[in-house]
Amino acid sequence: MGRGRVVLKRIENKINRQVTFTKRRNGLLKKAYELSVLCDAEVALIIFSNHGKLYEFCSSSSMLKTIEKYQRCSYGSQDATQSVNENQNTYQDYMRLKTRVDILQQSQRNLLGEDLGPLSTKQLEQLEHQLENSLKQIRSTKTQAMLDQLADLQRKLEELSNEVPFQVSWEAGEQAIPYNRLPPPSEGFFQPLSLHSTLQNGYNNPMGTDDASITAPAENVNGYIPGWMQL
Repeated sequence: MGRGRVVLKRIENKINRQVTFTKRRNGLLKKAYELSVLCDAEVALIIFSNHGKLYEFCSSSSMLKTIEKYQRCSYGSQDATQSVNENQNTYQDYMRLKTRVDILQQSQRNLLGEDLGPLSTKQLEQLEHQLENSLKQIRSTKTQAMLDQLADLQRKLEELSNEVPFQVSWEAGEQAIPYNRLPPPSEGFFQPLSLHSTLQNGYNNPMGTDDASITAPAENVNGYIPGWMQL
């Protein structure tokens, strides 16, 4: 009877699992050695047990050199493939952006009234509606800007009108202060004394009462006699 086919699944029994690992590990290392000798191939084999123990085989003098060679061959081809894909994506992005720029430039020329010949009637109507909507938007924005400016000017005028009455009232108050100039003194107030006045102390008029009566009217100018001259 021949051997039955082994079912590939995890061996639950710990002892049997360890025995199987040892046998197959040795067989795998042997096969790697035979392959490197018979076929003159560069073989590198790395095995970690379930406990983390390392087992390795390398047909060359250095496992590190073999790993570096593997990285150059494997990741180098991946980098080349990735580079080709990136170049293709970049070219596609360039073509997509170029097409969009051409469309925008054509639309700009049409809005300026250029290159209208190839357009159909429907396209011209759409362009006309687009220009009308743009004009309405521009007028609305302009009107709103003018209203904002008017509101700003009105607010400034109100602020000035609130400040001006206070200044006017202050100036009016200053002008309302009465300022009366004193009238000039009358001529008789500073009337000089006569040399022949009988009011001088210790002076006797040798000429009698006539001179005194003559000088008296001069001292009574405008009917006013200074108080300090009254007896």
